[in-house]
Amino acid sequence: MDYILFILYPLSLIRPRFMLPALVFHAFLIVASALQYGRIPLMGMHDTLGFLAFSIGVVYVIAAWNRARDLFSYLTTPLILIFLAGSAISPPVTHGMPPVLKTMWFELHVILSFVSYALFAVGAIFGLLDRYGNDVHAERGQYRSLLLGYVLFSIAMIFGGIWAFLAWGTYWLWTPKELWTTIVWFFYSLYLHARLVRGWSGPKTAWMGVVGFVIVLFTYAGVGLLMKSSHEF
Repeated sequence: MDYILFILYPLSLIRPRFMLPALVFHAFLIVASALQYGRIPLMGMHDTLGFLAFSIGVVYVIAAWNRARDLFSYLTTPLILIFLAGSAISPPVTHGMPPVLKTMWFELHVILSFVSYALFAVGAIFGLLDRYGNDVHAERGQYRSLLLGYVLFSIAMIFGGIWAFLAWGTYWLWTPKELWTTIVWFFYSLYLHARLVRGWSGPKTAWMGVVGFVIVLFTYAGVGLLMKSSHEF
C-alpha cells in the first residue's frame, strides 16, 4: 500500500494542509509495520528513509500551516517523494529486533535523530527560500528549525552514548558514523555561534543551513554505503 503515499503527498502542492491525509495514512503504515514485526520500524534504509519522509512532512505541515502554495511546497514535496522512492526500492528488514537493540535508549536515539534530520532538511529549504524565494520569513524559519533540530540531535547523541555503554561497555566506539555524527553536531554548533555570537545573517547563514543538510545526508547514507560501521543507517 506504500504506492498510495505517492498519490497523497503531492496533494500538498494544492495547499500545504492537504498533506494531512498523507501523514495520517503514513502513520498508519508505520504503526502497522511496528505491530507486524514487533519492533519500531527503524531498521535499515527502507524503514529509516520512510520515517525521514514522514518526519519532514510533519515539520512541513507545522511550518507551512498558514502559508499558501509557494516555493516551500515545490521544494519540500519532491524531497519527501525522493526519500519515499528510496524507501520503496530498498529491501525491508523483516526480522525482529536484535538483543543489542532491545532498549528504549536505542529507540529514543533513532527517533530523535531522524526528527532532527527532518528539521535540518526544512532548515535547508528555508535557506533556499531566503536566497531565491524572496521570503521575508525564511531566515527566522531556518533559525527556528535548525535550533530545534540541534537540541533534539544533541539529546539523541546523549541517548546514543547511553545505548552504546549498555551494549558494548563504552560510550564511544570511534566508528565512521560516530565521527561524522560529531562533525554534524559541531557544524550546527558553528551555525548557532555564527548567528547568535558573531551576528551573521543573510546569505552566510542561509547557505550554512544548506551545506549542513548535505553533511547530514552524507552522514546518514554515504557513511553507511562507503565505510564500515556498527550502524545500519
